[in-house]
Amino acid sequence: MRLEAEQVQRLIREGVPMAEDIDLRVDSIEPNAATARVPFTEKLVRPGGTLSGPVQMALADATMYAAVLGTLGEVQMAVTSNLNINFLRRPGQTDLIARADVLRMGSRLAVCEVQLRSQGSDAIVAHVTGTYALP
Repeated sequence: MRLEAEQVQRLIREGVPMAEDIDLRVDSIEPNAATARVPFTEKLVRPGGTLSGPVQMALADATMYAAVLGTLGEVQMAVTSNLNINFLRRPGQTDLIARADVLRMGSRLAVCEVQLRSQGSDAIVAHVTGTYALP
């Protein structure tokens, strides 16, 4: 059963309470892809005035999970088995937006790629690859 963005957001927020803390929002679910965001707030800024790395990693991971849920339906026991992030540039003090694409969906693993951007910019802030283990 295909899930809509609101359903995926609810599942993530119920299953991962930290998503509520960073106000994670799932903007869209497409076949084998998802887009999500973390609205900018000063509480997410680290010294130096940039969004913290853990917030960027959490957004990337949650967006991969959203893409998996949107592709397979409600598989709450899917878990991250690998995440690699390359921080490419400092994000702006605006919403951080992630686009996750499922590169390969197997019976046991889903391999994803995520690009993070500051709202209003085409420049990639961080490039992420990750794998989800499927139940």
